[in-house]
Amino acid sequence: MNLTHFRFETDSDGIALATWDMPGRSMNVITPEVMAELARIIETVAGDGAIKGCVIASGKDAFSGGADLTMLQGLGIEYAKLRKAKGEEEAMRVFFEESRRLSLLYRQLETCGKPFAAAIHGVCLGGAFELALACHFRIASDDDKTRVGLPEIKVGLFPGAGGTQRVARLMQTGDALQMLFKGEQIRGLMARNMGLVHAVAPKDEIVAKAKEWIKAGAKGVQPWDEKGFKLPSNKVHSAAGMQIWPPANAIYRRETQGNYPAAEAILSAVYEGLQLPMDLALKVESRYFAKILRSKEAAAMIRTLFISMQELNKGARRPADVPPTKLKKVGVIGAGFMGAGIAYVSAQAGLNVVLVDRDQEAADKGKDYSHKLISGQIMKGRAKTADRDALLARIKATADYAELKGCDLIVEAVFEDPKVKAEVIAKVEAVIGPKTIFGSNTSTLPISGLAQTSKRPNQFIGVHFFSPVEKMLLVEIIMGKKTGKRALAVALDFVRAIKKTPIVVNDARGFYANRCVGAYIREGHLMLMEGVPPSMIEAAGKQAGMPVGPLSLNDEVALDLALRIVKATKAQVGADAVDPQQEKLLTIMVEEKGRAGRKNGKGFYDYPEGGEKRLWPGLADIQPRQMKPEDVDMAELKNRLLVAQALEAARSVEEKVVTDPREADVGSIIGFGFAPFTGGTLSYIDGMGAKAFVDLANSLQKKHGERFKPPRIVRRMAKEGGSFYAAPAKAAPAKAA
Repeated sequence: MNLTHFRFETDSDGIALATWDMPGRSMNVITPEVMAELARIIETVAGDGAIKGCVIASGKDAFSGGADLTMLQGLGIEYAKLRKAKGEEEAMRVFFEESRRLSLLYRQLETCGKPFAAAIHGVCLGGAFELALACHFRIASDDDKTRVGLPEIKVGLFPGAGGTQRVARLMQTGDALQMLFKGEQIRGLMARNMGLVHAVAPKDEIVAKAKEWIKAGAKGVQPWDEKGFKLPSNKVHSAAGMQIWPPANAIYRRETQGNYPAAEAILSAVYEGLQLPMDLALKVESRYFAKILRSKEAAAMIRTLFISMQELNKGARRPADVPPTKLKKVGVIGAGFMGAGIAYVSAQAGLNVVLVDRDQEAADKGKDYSHKLISGQIMKGRAKTADRDALLARIKATADYAELKGCDLIVEAVFEDPKVKAEVIAKVEAVIGPKTIFGSNTSTLPISGLAQTSKRPNQFIGVHFFSPVEKMLLVEIIMGKKTGKRALAVALDFVRAIKKTPIVVNDARGFYANRCVGAYIREGHLMLMEGVPPSMIEAAGKQAGMPVGPLSLNDEVALDLALRIVKATKAQVGADAVDPQQEKLLTIMVEEKGRAGRKNGKGFYDYPEGGEKRLWPGLADIQPRQMKPEDVDMAELKNRLLVAQALEAARSVEEKVVTDPREADVGSIIGFGFAPFTGGTLSYIDGMGAKAFVDLANSLQKKHGERFKPPRIVRRMAKEGGSFYAAPAKAAPAKAA
C-alpha cells in the first residue's frame, strides 16, 4: 500500500501493525486523507487471508488529539453553499452523509471480521478515542502522559463517531453519561478500572502485548454484536433503567440551564440508542450529531475554544521579527497568594524561580504554597515524591534582591500601591541585567503610569494573572505606551512556557477582563438596590450561562477591593464615573457591616464553618425596597447581565484596548467565564446580530440608564450589516515602541 499518514507492515505471525505518523505534524489528527488511508488499511486486513489482525499505534509522542475541527467547520460552510444552490433537502442529505463518514468507517472496522487492537500512548481524545473504542482490544501505557477521553462537549459538540453508543455499552449508564457530560481526560489505570480499556502496560510493551492478544486467537467481534449481549444497566425501560433517566435529566437541567444543545443531544442519543441494535443506534447518534454540528452554539464554541485558542497559544500575537527566547530563570517579587502561584506554575514548567519577599519568613511561606499544591497532586496520584523534590529545588525563596541577577524575566506581584511598586522597581533594576524584561502583575494600575518609575520603560510590560494562578488559564499581557516588541515577545514566550493562554491588550483602566467583570458585578449590585430578591439575581447569572452569580463572584474577589476600586475611580476620573447606588451598597456592606467577602467569612453570603454558603438574610434590610418575585422579569435580568459585559467588550474594541476579536472572546470565556455557549463577548453580539443587539441595548438603556447605551462601533455595524468577525481574524499590532 502507498500510504502517507500510516506505516503498514506485517510480521512473521501474520499480525499487521498500522503506525499512525502524519508527516510535518507534532500531533496526529483525523482528516479526510487519514480517513481514506484507514479505510484502505481495513480493506487490506479484512481481504488478506494471511493477515490475522491489526494493531493500530502511533509513531508520535501521543496517539492523537482527535478530529481536525476545521474539517467539521468546513462542513457547515459547504452546507450553507449547497442550501443556497440546491435547496434545504439536498443540502441536509449531503451534510448528514458527510457528517457520519467517520462513524461508518469505524463501524466498518469493528465488523470487518478481523480483530483490531489499539495500542495507546499519550493523549487519545475525541475521534481518536472513538477509533480505539471501535477496536476489539485496547491497551494503554501506564505513563502519566497517557489520557483518554471524549472532550467534544467542551466545544459545543458531542461524540459523533460512535462514542455515545460504545461508552454506554461498556459502562453503567449513569457513569457513561457523567463521562460524556464532563469531557474529562482519564488516565490509563482509571480507564481500565472504568472498563474503557482492557489492559495497561509499560509504554515499550503495549504493541507487543496487543499483538499477543491477536496471536492468542482473538475474535474480531464486539460484545454488543454477539448474541445475548446485555446492557450494563439493564434495559432502558426496566426498574433499573428508570432509576437512571429522571435524575439524569434533572442533573442535565441543573448543570446546563438548557444552554447547551449538545448536552441534551447526548441524553437523547444514549436514551434512544440503548433501545436499538448497534447499526440503528449509530444512525440515531449521527442524526443528532448532524443537528448539533449545524447549531450556532457549536459554531461559536469551535471557533473560539478550539481554533482561536489554538492560534493564540501558538503565538498569533507574537512579533515575528523577534527571535524566540529560551527562558531559564525568572524572578517573582511578592510571595503572597498571587506571587506564590506564579512561582509554582513557573517551577512546574521547569523554570528556575527566585521568589523574593520583604523577609525570609514571608518568602518561605510563599514557597510552602508550592509544597502544598504539589503534595495535593501526590495524594491524588498525579505526581510522585521525586516530582515534588525537583519542583521545590527549582524555587529559591529569599529576601535578597541580589539573587535576581541572571533572571530572564521578572514578574512583580506586590501590593496594589504605586509607591510600593515604585520601590520594588528601583530595587529590581539595581541588580538585573540590561536584557531582563520587567513584568508587573497588576489588575488595576495602568502600566504606562508604573513604567514612568522605570529606567527602561521599553522593557516594562503588564503580565496580569488571574486567581488562583494554578487553575486559571488566562494571562492578560498589557502593552504600555513605551513597551517594546522584545518585551512583548518575551512575555508571550513565558506564558507559552507555563502552558497558559495569552491575550494582548493595550493599556487602559481595568484593561479588558476586569472591565467586563466589573460590569457584571455592578449589574448585580444595582439589581439588589432595585429590590430584586438576591436569590433571583444569582439564579439569573447562572441561567445566563455564567459560572456563578454576580454577588457570589464579588464575594470571591472581595467586597473591600471592589469598594477601593470604586473610590479610586471616583477620585481619579470623577464622580460621574461611578454609580452612587453601587458605592452606597459597598460602603454599607464593608464599612458599616464589616462584610468583606469569603476571605472574612461574610459578604453577600455567610460562610459557616463546615457548612455550605448561604445568602446573608440581612441583605433584605439593606435594600431600599423589595420586589415581589412574580414582578421580576427573569429574561430581562439575564439580558442585563450578559449585555452589560458585551457592551464593555465592544467599548474596549472601539477604544483599541482590544485589537483582535479572538482575544476578546477567548479571554472572556477562560478569564471570567462569560457564557461559553455564546462563543464569548463579541461572538454573543455577532450571534444575535448587531441590529438585534442594538435594539436590545436601547430597550435596556431606556429602562435602566446610560450604561446600556451601545457604542458607536456596534451602532455602525447595525446600520451597515457588519460584525466583529466580518473579515478573517488578523493579528492587529499592539502599540509597541
